Amino acid sequence: MTVSPFDHPLLSGLLGDEEAARYFSADAEIAAMLDFERALAEAQAESGIIGKDAAAAIVSVLLSYKPDTARLRAGVAKDGVIVPELVRQLKAAVGAPHEASVHFGATSQDVIDTGLVLRLHRVIDHLDLLLIENIVRLTALEERFGGRTLAGMTRMQVAIPIKVSDRVAAWRAPLQRHQQRLSQQSPRLLVVQFGGAAGTLEKLGDKGPAVRAALAAKLGLGDAPQWHSQRDALAEFASLLSLITGGLGKFGQDIALMAQAGTEITLSGGGGSSAMPHKQNPVKAEALVALARFNATQLSGVHQALVHEQERSGAAWTLEWLLLPQMTVATAAALRLAAELTGQIESLGH
Repeated sequence: MTVSPFDHPLLSGLLGDEEAARYFSADAEIAAMLDFERALAEAQAESGIIGKDAAAAIVSVLLSYKPDTARLRAGVAKDGVIVPELVRQLKAAVGAPHEASVHFGATSQDVIDTGLVLRLHRVIDHLDLLLIENIVRLTALEERFGGRTLAGMTRMQVAIPIKVSDRVAAWRAPLQRHQQRLSQQSPRLLVVQFGGAAGTLEKLGDKGPAVRAALAAKLGLGDAPQWHSQRDALAEFASLLSLITGGLGKFGQDIALMAQAGTEITLSGGGGSSAMPHKQNPVKAEALVALARFNATQLSGVHQALVHEQERSGAAWTLEWLLLPQMTVATAAALRLAAELTGQIESLGH
């Protein structure tokens, strides 16, 4: 039982995307946090912040470490975040005399935000592949039917004849621009978050920037000053998610309207009806419209989460957790559905 349609045991068959969803699982989140702690210990040992023996002990524990998830759940209920309890467990596992070196100079937000960015790195690769697949399929569709004629429609009324290639170009061109946007955004988004208690790295003294740069390099991320109360890169990413699903929603709406007319398009594999067996419902096209509207609605919430008071906000941060994973999975699902829908077009135009 779940309240989210994206991992619902039934609804996820239509609205979910397993590849994207797994990057937001508890296992993926914990693994990314442990990667942060490992890289932090190594970077601090190289700079002399902690001893090499301490770093070796921490890394050794992390190689096979499995936290007590029941205690983590109770810790989140108490502390509002997973990290305090996770660090308590790590310190106990590392033990004397090196437990004080675990998580040294870091704060919960460093771990959680960098862990999120590590997972988004993989999500972006997945979205890029899905964008490419859709572009390739639409190009193939144009090669098959591009020279045929469609009735051009303006304001839902018949205008003048157009070519199938004209309409396909309107579906494909935004996806190509979104690919460019994804590439352009990535350097701003895929950066380490490491600021310590209030963003000043006060425990590391003048070695703070060097440790941060080393930490970023070990994690395969860009180096950047702390940004834990500056969420514009994440909001920009959410905006792109909404742009992607919005463009795919236009594609789905066009397909549904053409299927309604019944003269310009032939689809295979339409959805059935329990009461009218003759029907072939454009289920995937309808889902694309719904996902576009869902993401457009959620985007306003992500922009609300830009409002962080002073050096850290608990409320805005929590709001972001509620929204961004679902928007990401919705986008991956829309890209998957659009590619499948394109493959179901058996004939287009006259």
